[in-house]
Amino acid sequence: MQKQAAFSRASKPRRSNPLDEAVTQRDKNVLDMVRRAIRKKNVLLAFQPVMQTSQFERPAFYEGLVRVLDANGRVIPARQFIEEIEDTEIGRQIDCLALQFGLEHLAKVPGLRLSINMSARSIGYGRWMETLQRGLLLGPTIAERLILEITESSAMLMPDVTSAFMDELQHKGITFALDDFGSGYTSFRYLRDFYFDLIKIDGHFIRDIHKSPDNQILVQALVSIARHFDMFSVAEYVETREDAEFLCNAGIDCLQGYYFGAPSINPGWLNAAEQRHAG
Repeated sequence: MQKQAAFSRASKPRRSNPLDEAVTQRDKNVLDMVRRAIRKKNVLLAFQPVMQTSQFERPAFYEGLVRVLDANGRVIPARQFIEEIEDTEIGRQIDCLALQFGLEHLAKVPGLRLSINMSARSIGYGRWMETLQRGLLLGPTIAERLILEITESSAMLMPDVTSAFMDELQHKGITFALDDFGSGYTSFRYLRDFYFDLIKIDGHFIRDIHKSPDNQILVQALVSIARHFDMFSVAEYVETREDAEFLCNAGIDCLQGYYFGAPSINPGWLNAAEQRHAG
């Protein structure tokens, strides 16, 4: 009887967890949305200025942030879908499109310097490298005006591959930024090997930093590390004058955030450049 009871309990189907089902359905909806956007070519870049603290007259460069349009034509920022697609083929396709659009804009706007995000997972993706090689042929200065941003989390997945990849492309003049610096646990261990040109300090340390003594100490330490390794430091998510003033006094090289400008899919300089290019 005991064996039969045990067998009966083991044979009972597990009750599904409503939360797990909701998460699975949400992820499927996100994948479907991005897949549909790629198929219909509803993918674009939004541009956010990055300001150099030594001169605020004009941006040091812009970051090209990937966006997709949903079925209703709404612009969806990457933060709402990137985690769900990063490990998938769709993530690689998005990286390729972001790079393609960025290179095309660099070709249209000779004075533009632009950073484009990529995952280290795309390093071995043949189409990504083909896109880069084609784009570099669009102009003699494109390589030196291109910045590739790699998130700390993806770089640490394959540090040796990432380091070799960066070394090859830096010899072509391409600049590399380590994105979300400080969000992981192994970054200090590999900094000597990676030779990033810029580090972008994770926004969790930056927002409201003027009233957070703990984050002030952490950011000052990260700035010191950047200087030691001869890297430019960039603070993300700068949203108030008070935060900007503290970061300038702390020795940050560049500032990025809504205080200086929101990401825009139609910046004035881009419209003017496209008109000149068409003419």
